Amino acid sequence: MSQFRHLTSPVPQDVPQQIVSGSIAPAVLDIGTGTGIWAIDFADEHPEAEVIGTDLSPIQPQWTPPNCHFEIDDADQSHWTFGSSTIDFVHVRSLFGCITSWPAFYAECYRILKPGGWIEQAEFSPGFYSDDDTVTDAHIMGDWIKHGKKCFEIMGKEIMVFEKMKSQIEEAGFVDVEERKYKWPIGTWPKDPRMKEIGTWTRAHLNAGLEGWTLRGLTGLMGWSREEVLAYCAGMRADMRNPKLHGIHEMRVVFARKPAAD
Repeated sequence: MSQFRHLTSPVPQDVPQQIVSGSIAPAVLDIGTGTGIWAIDFADEHPEAEVIGTDLSPIQPQWTPPNCHFEIDDADQSHWTFGSSTIDFVHVRSLFGCITSWPAFYAECYRILKPGGWIEQAEFSPGFYSDDDTVTDAHIMGDWIKHGKKCFEIMGKEIMVFEKMKSQIEEAGFVDVEERKYKWPIGTWPKDPRMKEIGTWTRAHLNAGLEGWTLRGLTGLMGWSREEVLAYCAGMRADMRNPKLHGIHEMRVVFARKPAAD
C-alpha cells in the first residue's frame, strides 16, 4: 500500500472545490475502497464531509475518523443500495477488471449523485510499453497485457477501462468532463531525478503485486502451473531491473459533473 500511495502522489490532488464547498456536509462515496486509506485520508482532510467506503472485502481498519465508515457492497450489481440524488462526490480508483458493464456502473453513479455532484475515476493501464520501442512483445514486460486480456475476457470483465472511461462517462450524461494522462517510468532509467524517483516507486508497486495479479487467473483460467507463473513473474522482475528497457506504466484520471438541472 505504501508503494501505491507514493506512486499516485505525483498526481495533483486538486479535487474540484465544488465537491467540498457545495454543501455544508457533503456526502462522499469511495467505491472499491480496499484498505480504506483514501476514504480515511479524505475524511481527515474534510471533517465537514460524511465519507462512506464500500467494498466486497471487510479489510478496512476498525479505528476510523468519526465522519468515515465502511459498508460491504458489490459495485457490479445493477442497482446499488444508495438512494437517488444522495451523494455529492463519487470516487473510483483501480477497478479495472472488476466491473462487467461500465455503462451500467456509470448510470448508477449518475443516479445516486445529486445534481451538480462530481465523479472522479483514476485507472492504470493493465499493460506496459515504451515510447522508444525498447520494450517489445519479445519481452515479458511487453507480453504481459496479452494474458491479462485473455483472463478477463473469460471472466466477462472489462480490463481496458482506462481507455474508455472518458467517453463512457460522457455517454452517461455527465458534463465538464476532463481527462488527465500520466506516464510513470518503470525503474530508474530516466535521467531526470524526479522521474527516476517515480520510476523507483512504480517498480516497487509492480514488484509487490505481480503474483497477486497473476496466480489465480493464469492457473485457474489459463491452465498454467504455479511454477510457470512464478517463473513468468521472475522474468517480469528481470525486465523491470533492465536499464535498457524504458518501460512506461500509464495512468489516467477523469473528473466529471452531473448537470445541475437534470
